[in-house]
Amino acid sequence: MLTQRQNRIRVARRSLAACGYQETIGFSFIPRAHAALFGGGGERLMLDNPLNAELDCMRPSILPGLIATLDRNLRRGFGEAALFEIGPVFAGDEPADQRIGGGGDRRSRPSRRWDGADQSPLLALQGDLMALLDDLGAPTAQLKVAQGGASPWWHPARSARLELGKTLVAEFGELHPATLAAIGVEEAAHAFELFIEALPEPRRKAVKTKPPLTLSPYMPLTRDFAFVKPIEIPADDVVRAVRTADRTLIANAQVFDVYQGPGVPAGANSIAVAVTIQPKDATLTDAQIEALSARIVAAAEKVGARLRG
Repeated sequence: MLTQRQNRIRVARRSLAACGYQETIGFSFIPRAHAALFGGGGERLMLDNPLNAELDCMRPSILPGLIATLDRNLRRGFGEAALFEIGPVFAGDEPADQRIGGGGDRRSRPSRRWDGADQSPLLALQGDLMALLDDLGAPTAQLKVAQGGASPWWHPARSARLELGKTLVAEFGELHPATLAAIGVEEAAHAFELFIEALPEPRRKAVKTKPPLTLSPYMPLTRDFAFVKPIEIPADDVVRAVRTADRTLIANAQVFDVYQGPGVPAGANSIAVAVTIQPKDATLTDAQIEALSARIVAAAEKVGARLRG
């Protein structure tokens, strides 16, 4: 019988392989200089008898070795690569300081398109990470994407954290150029690091079968709202608040435009949110739609956003 952790590791491996990643198995020790770049390198984590003079420190993160492996592949002519590793990482020399970390990085050639358009590598990486979390049974709808405040080895403007309440679940984005240069990597690298043991145990389902599909005979309608908010308030906070304004009628809410400039106060930006409303029992009247709109605006105001005039 597998433990919860063993089962999650197995599921994670299968999920990342299904996304096109190849598994690597690296040493649990790395150069001390590299460990220091990722929050480690303490004296108590140094090896007494290392394999060689460079691999002399227990790793604090999966990322240093994973990024170096990706870079070696690229230097040998592999223009596309997607790698992952799951293994132990060490914050100290006590048993409680050892945990299981998971990480992935990828780089792809630009698509051959007539318009030159290509998918953002950051968005592609985030999609892979969210698919992994979903396969692990994580409550993805409750996860908060927080920009800023990531560990110093991440690019401050091109990285984010995934948080569940006050618990850090994962970090992802572009690595800091100074960090990459220090480990000898010249090109930009995108990666994620997942803290598997930080995930709560999935709730046990009462039944194994899915509930019957219920479709409404009434056409959905969409209403757009423009909210002005301080820049430091994540757009995700506003979207989550909007969705809770009426859990029965609101089927979806998502940001489709962001604006900052004339007409918007300094230190703020405007986000446009499309709200999909799905009637259940009857077509909504104008009065009902207006009442729902008022609840949506009120919900956004509770997190610091106001309707743009």
